[in-house]
Amino acid sequence: MTTTDLRKVYLAYLEAANARAFDRMGEFAHDTVVFNGESVSRDDYVAAMRQAVESVRDYVWRLDDLVVEGDRVAARLTVTGTPVTEWLGLRPTGREVSFTEYAFYHFRDGRFEHMWYLLDTRAIERQLAG
Repeated sequence: MTTTDLRKVYLAYLEAANARAFDRMGEFAHDTVVFNGESVSRDDYVAAMRQAVESVRDYVWRLDDLVVEGDRVAARLTVTGTPVTEWLGLRPTGREVSFTEYAFYHFRDGRFEHMWYLLDTRAIERQLAG
């Protein structure tokens, strides 16, 4: 795939995630994904996404930076939302949070098969603490 193609795939993936079109994840992820070093089924990956958006009302991924090189994609995102249930071991306080997420992907045949991500959990903790 070209850089332009992978850019389009990633933007479509992000759009689907923000639209909660999780039934479309087969377009973007292989049946098995190595997620932060652990092999998981796409269904388990989608379940984790669903859990996040159910725990955090109005969970939105906003793309800040996107770098595509060969079959690899790197993204820096700003995530916003209001936790309404326990999430990441933190209790909701009614406060909205905004934090950075870094995500890196390795694509094969137009879909990602490896993903690594990191959330700025310190920022989340500070915002929920008040």
